[in-house]
Amino acid sequence: MAGSTVLLALNEIPPGSVPDAQLARICEHLAEDGHDVVRAGTGDDALALVQTRADLAAALVSWDLADGGRGSEAVLKALVGRFTRLPVFLVTTTASVDDLPLWISEVICGYVWLLEDTPGFIAGRIGVAARRYRDEILPPFFRELRRFDDTHEYSWHTPAHAGGVAFLKSPVGRALFDYYGERLFRTDLSISVAELGSLFEHTGPIGDAERNAARIFGADLTYFVLHGDSTGDRIALHASVATDELVLVDRNCHKAIYHGLTLTGGRPVYLVPTRNGYGLMGPIPPAALTREAIGDLVPRSPFAAASAAPEPVYAVITNSTYDGLCYDAVHVAELLGASVPRLHLDEAWFAYARFHPLYARRYGMAVDGDVVPDAVRPTVFSTQSTHKLLAAMSQSAMLHVKSSPRSPVDHRQFNETFMMHATTSPLYPMIAGLDVAAGMMDGPGGRWLVDEAVTEAIRFRQAVARIGRRIATAGDRPAWFFGTWQPDEVDDPRTGQRHPFADAPLDLLRTEPACWSLEPGAAWHGFPGLEAGYCQLDPVKVSVTCPGTDAAGTVAEQGVPARILTAYLETRRIVVEKTDAYTCLILFSMGITKGKWGTLIDGLLDFKALYDTGARLADVLPALVRAHPARYGDLTLRDLCDEMHAHLRRSDLIPLLDAAFTHPPRPELTPAQTYQRLLRGGTEPVRLAELAHRTVATQVVTTPPGIPVLMPGENAGGHDEPTLRYLRALEDFDRHFPGFPSETHGVTRDPEGDYWITCLRVS
Repeated sequence: MAGSTVLLALNEIPPGSVPDAQLARICEHLAEDGHDVVRAGTGDDALALVQTRADLAAALVSWDLADGGRGSEAVLKALVGRFTRLPVFLVTTTASVDDLPLWISEVICGYVWLLEDTPGFIAGRIGVAARRYRDEILPPFFRELRRFDDTHEYSWHTPAHAGGVAFLKSPVGRALFDYYGERLFRTDLSISVAELGSLFEHTGPIGDAERNAARIFGADLTYFVLHGDSTGDRIALHASVATDELVLVDRNCHKAIYHGLTLTGGRPVYLVPTRNGYGLMGPIPPAALTREAIGDLVPRSPFAAASAAPEPVYAVITNSTYDGLCYDAVHVAELLGASVPRLHLDEAWFAYARFHPLYARRYGMAVDGDVVPDAVRPTVFSTQSTHKLLAAMSQSAMLHVKSSPRSPVDHRQFNETFMMHATTSPLYPMIAGLDVAAGMMDGPGGRWLVDEAVTEAIRFRQAVARIGRRIATAGDRPAWFFGTWQPDEVDDPRTGQRHPFADAPLDLLRTEPACWSLEPGAAWHGFPGLEAGYCQLDPVKVSVTCPGTDAAGTVAEQGVPARILTAYLETRRIVVEKTDAYTCLILFSMGITKGKWGTLIDGLLDFKALYDTGARLADVLPALVRAHPARYGDLTLRDLCDEMHAHLRRSDLIPLLDAAFTHPPRPELTPAQTYQRLLRGGTEPVRLAELAHRTVATQVVTTPPGIPVLMPGENAGGHDEPTLRYLRALEDFDRHFPGFPSETHGVTRDPEGDYWITCLRVS
C-alpha cells in the first residue's frame, strides 16, 4: 500500500536543540519509509488538520500541547471521534504516566519519549502501526480487489478490453483509456475470477462485503444491487407479492414500485399523503395506518373483490419523502404491522440515517424485536440508493432486510428473485464502491461524516435567515428575500428556552430531533392530521422558499416563481435537485463545503439585486431570450416574475395539484393487466382535451412533484375533476411560458403544445 500521512501535534521545539535534532531524524526515517509528515504546534492547528486530513494513518500528540485555545485533550477526542482505531501515540516528558486521566489509555496505542529510543526505532514503530491501520480499515471486497490487482496477471477472460489493452489499439479507445486511467480497466473483471467471490452466490469477498454492510447498517441480510434503488424496489416486491395479492402503496411512490406491481400482478390499494400550501407532499397521517383505517380502506378498493386473499400482504412507504420528511419508522411498523406481515421502506435518499442520533427510530433497520414485539413486528425491507447521499458510484444501491418471525425471509428463496434482476456481468469497481461506502460509515467515522453534512446544512439555513432579517431591517432596499423551510422558532427541551431559528445554538439544532419535528397544528409546515414526533424534517434536505405563497397556501401580491430562480442559478452552474412552484430543493450531501453553499447564497443575493434594479431579462437569462425573442425580448426579470406569478394565481395551480394528488383517480385495471394490453397494441394516443373518462395505459408523472398523478389502469375522471384540471393547468402554463416546460413523463407534446397521453383502446 502507498505511504500515508503522520500527524505530529507537538509543542514547538527550539531550533538546534537536542529534541529538535532527534525529531528531524525521526521525520527523515518516516519519509524514507514513504510516509508524509504534517506538523501542528498548537491545539487549534492540530484540530484543523484532524478536520481536513482524511489520509492520516497515525498521530503523535504532546500531552502538554500548547492550547491555542484548545489543548491535547480536545485533539485526542477529535482523533478518536473521526477515525476508527487510528494509532495515536502520546508524547510525554514525564517519567511516569500514572497521573494521566484513565481515558487516555483507552484512546492511545502507546507512549513515546523522544530521547529514550533511537530515531529509527521510534519511526519504525509509527510506520508499522500506520501500515497496519491502512490495511485494516479496508473493507473485505476492496481489500481483496487491491491484492488481486497487485499481482499483475494477464487476463484471459471477459471483458474483451483485457485490462484496457484493447483501447490502446485505437485512437478513440486511447482517449478513453487516458481519461479514466489504467486501474479502472484492470479492475473491470469477469465473474470467472473465483477468488473475488460471487454476487449471485454471495460467497467469497463479495459475500463478506455484504455481511459487513449488514453489520454496519443493522440488517439481518444485505444485498448489493448494481442497477440502482429502482431494481432494489422491484426485487423486494417481486420476492414478496404473488399474483392478485393486495398491496398497500404510498401514493408518493417511485415509479419502480409500479414496475414491481406490474411484475408481480399485485393489486395496489393507495395510502394518500397530505400536502401543504407550497405544494410539498407530506406524510400519510398516522390515523390512516391503523388496522381500523386499513380495514375500512381495503374493501372500498375496486381491486379487493377479485384479490387472492382479503388481507394485504405487503406495504410500501416512501421514507424520507422527496422534500425530506421522515417518519418515526418504529411507530409506522407498529401501526402497519397490525395489517401486513411485510413492510417496505423505500429509503432511496436516506441511507445515512442510522449514523446520526438526530434520526433515531426514523429508518427501517431500527425496527427490531427490542422496540416492536415479534407478534406484531413485520419483516422490514429498506431499499437505499447508496450513490445518492453516501459515497458510491452511480447506480449503486443496497437492499437491507430485518426479518420477523411472522414472515421470515428465506435467503435461498429470496436469492432466486435477486438473481432474476442482477447481472451476470457485474462491474467490480461498483461492488468495491458499495463496500467502501459501507466501510466509510463504520464506527465514529460515519457519525462524523453525517454530522458535518447536518452542521453545514444548518449553517446555510441560519445564514439565509439572518441575511433575510438584515435586509428587512436595513431599510435601504426592498425588504424581500428568499427563505428556507423549517420552524420559525425552536425550543430547547433541556432549558425550556425558545429561540428564533436564526439565533438558535448550533449544537442544539444538530443534536435535538425535537427542533425538526412536525408538531400537530404548527403553522410552518401546514400539514394536517399529525401526532407529536410522528414526522420530522431532515435538515440536510433544504427547501429554499421564494416569495409568493406560504405553507398555509396564502398567496402574496408579489411573487418570485422558483422556476425563474433555478433557471438563473443554472447560468451560474448551480443545479438544484427539484423545483416546485415556489420552492427548490438543495441536497447537503457528505461532499458539502462552506465554499459550495456560500456560492449559492451569493447567487440568491445577486438574483435579488437583478430583480430589484430592473435588470433586462436578456442580460439575466440570455439563452432564454435568444430562443424566444418575441416572447421575452422586451421584459425585465421582474416583468417575467410578475407575469408568471399572476398566471400561477389565476390558474390555481397549487390548489389543483393538491386536489389531484390527494384524490387519486378510480382504478379499473391493475398495472399488470394494463401492461398486457399495452404489449398487444391495445392502446392509442389521446389528446388531453379528450381524455375525460379514458383509462390510461402508462404512468403520468409530473415534476414537480415527481410522482404519478395517473397510474396505468386508472380512469382519468371527468373533464372538470381534479386530475384533468391539474393537467390542463400544466399544459396552459407550458404554452404561456416557453422555455419553462413542465417535466411530465408519459406525456408527449405536439407542435401546438397539446398534451397527448397513451390510453387503452375503447372496445
